[in-house]
Amino acid sequence: MVGGGQACAVRPDPDAVVGPTGWTTWAQLTRQLSPTTVRAWVATGRLVQLGPARYATPAAAGRWRTRVAAALHERDAVASHTTALALWGLLAPPAGPVHVTVHTGASGRGSAAVVRHRGLDVDWHRRRADGLPVTSVERSLVDAWACPAGVDREDLRGAAITAVRNRLCTASAVADELVLRPRLPGRRELVELVQLLADGCQSELEIWGCLRVLRGPGMPRFVQQRPLVLAGKRVFLDVAYEEVLLAVELDGAAWHGSREQRERDIRRDALAATLGWQTLRFGHRRLTGSPDECRRLICATHDARRRLFDGGR
Repeated sequence: MVGGGQACAVRPDPDAVVGPTGWTTWAQLTRQLSPTTVRAWVATGRLVQLGPARYATPAAAGRWRTRVAAALHERDAVASHTTALALWGLLAPPAGPVHVTVHTGASGRGSAAVVRHRGLDVDWHRRRADGLPVTSVERSLVDAWACPAGVDREDLRGAAITAVRNRLCTASAVADELVLRPRLPGRRELVELVQLLADGCQSELEIWGCLRVLRGPGMPRFVQQRPLVLAGKRVFLDVAYEEVLLAVELDGAAWHGSREQRERDIRRDALAATLGWQTLRFGHRRLTGSPDECRRLICATHDARRRLFDGGR
């Protein structure tokens, strides 16, 4: 108490007014503050306007997830395109506006901070990732392919490969989405990628090897991701020529470059050998630098194994 018993005026704190999420709406703000005070806070930088009737504290406004959560305040909106892929953990949070999708009957009017797309079957493809509503992985991949919004196509390829490898979606689910988008920009490239993923490719190296080495003229037929039980554990062979028990492993440098991983590869190949399988391993440098040599070695080994299985004939 000061000044003859009058209470000191307490200056409102933006963090306390906005709340723990770091963002709020005009309606919620004006329940606690006058419109004049809200505008003054924005003018002086105590609040940041994220979009129409959405506001955040300066610290929260710099966080990508805060901007996404604020953009999804509308009940029927879902994060989509590259924004959804980032929430799924398949892309780094992209720069630029947040992408959301709403029903076809809703307004498509967005802002500099939020791009609104209108789409069909929004509820059918509604999921949750990182606590926020998003489109399904397969729909997000196809949408982002059509509207990459500054993301490199190679990054989108990587997102598709990772999504299928980690079973966030299936190649057939992406293919079903593609059937609905006959005029998708770059459709042929995505169709080819999805077919390779459906065949069993799980990395760009496997795709390169499949197209440039394994499917070359005169190469024997093979299957991909062939299951094999070794010491009670189920593993998958990258490439298998089942009729002659020949396995081909395509080793990316990032995964197979460590000493520990090389030792695990040696143990795995030894265990496979106890079941009659011979394993050929090709690293990234050899596979991409000498594809003809790799083809010759595979064919020679396959022929030798076939003669062995035929009794030396």
